Amino acid sequence: MKLHTVSSLEKVAPQEWDQLAGNDPFLQHAFLHALHTTGCASPETGWAPQYLLLRDGGELAGAIPLYLKGHSYGEYVFDWAWADAYHRHGIEYYPKLLSAIPFTPVVGTRLLARRPEYRSQLIAGALELARQTKTTSLHVLFPSAADGECLAAHGFLLRQGRQFHWKNDNYTDFDDFLGRLSHDKRKKIRQERRKVRDAGITFRWLEGTDISAEYWAFFVRCYHQTYHEHHSSPYLSLDFFKRIGAAMPGNIALVCAERAGNPVAASLLIHNHTHLYGRHWGAIEHHPLLHFEACYYQGIEYAIARNLQVFEGGAQGEHKMARGLMPVNTQSAHWLAHPEFAAAIENFLGQESALMDQHDHELAARSPFRSGTDPLPD
Repeated sequence: MKLHTVSSLEKVAPQEWDQLAGNDPFLQHAFLHALHTTGCASPETGWAPQYLLLRDGGELAGAIPLYLKGHSYGEYVFDWAWADAYHRHGIEYYPKLLSAIPFTPVVGTRLLARRPEYRSQLIAGALELARQTKTTSLHVLFPSAADGECLAAHGFLLRQGRQFHWKNDNYTDFDDFLGRLSHDKRKKIRQERRKVRDAGITFRWLEGTDISAEYWAFFVRCYHQTYHEHHSSPYLSLDFFKRIGAAMPGNIALVCAERAGNPVAASLLIHNHTHLYGRHWGAIEHHPLLHFEACYYQGIEYAIARNLQVFEGGAQGEHKMARGLMPVNTQSAHWLAHPEFAAAIENFLGQESALMDQHDHELAARSPFRSGTDPLPD
């Protein structure tokens, strides 16, 4: 059994990598390699790949996607306050070592292992790499529950997070889903969808190879517009989207909103055979409530039509509850080399977790779903 690092997935055969990755589209060799080869996640953008590989007699037995990072952009687990505390005490926080899917707040396996017992070897190897590179910390973002449990057993601090996911309760269609909601929520969603229709907007679903170069260019125009409106710079490029569209067409869908025959907005969906992931969206025309329709209602309809079990609408957003997306706890795992900062952050995480637990109870009382006392759906 040998551990070593590579700075590019060019040195790993796609087939052997994908055997470890399973059906997670964001862990596929094609997805990750496209991030790197297009320069979206590269040393120049502060994402220097340091993939840790475990080989058994030459065969790939385990791996961790790792990056050496000089900032905390594109992670969706916020540690800026930790970096500031280090800085105020005259200690460098960066570079740090990070296991994550760049720009993708989706829960999944991070300790890719052919056998469960290999996870411990991967963690030991990652900690040794952190020491060798003299990084102050090692972070694992959005790991699976099994990975989180293993990381905690090796001394990592666990941090709670929250997202909002829709789950398919064997709905036959969107109206069946609406029928499970309370009267007020059902009425509001119908009003929102009606206003979008009254604006003359229709929707087209494009899948896989049906997404032409022109549609990709339009989508990226919309995607860039979203970042422009938030006074930020987009992480991903047209080249990246076209590459994943060509390499993994069975996992890609585009929701295109049209008015008077012209496209006005687009929303990108990525999926496997059980999960649908809302990823990016944008619009070149402003229409009230179009965001909810393009990013949530169309996604729910798509999931029901294809019998997908879970629709993940992206990071954060309590407003998603009113649309039937319910709170789901996520986690991240953190190892910090400095013992005093590790103790301080452990104390902070304990307080943060207590507040989140309290908030969970408050959210549970705000369920949009119909109770036994609510009137039957009309």
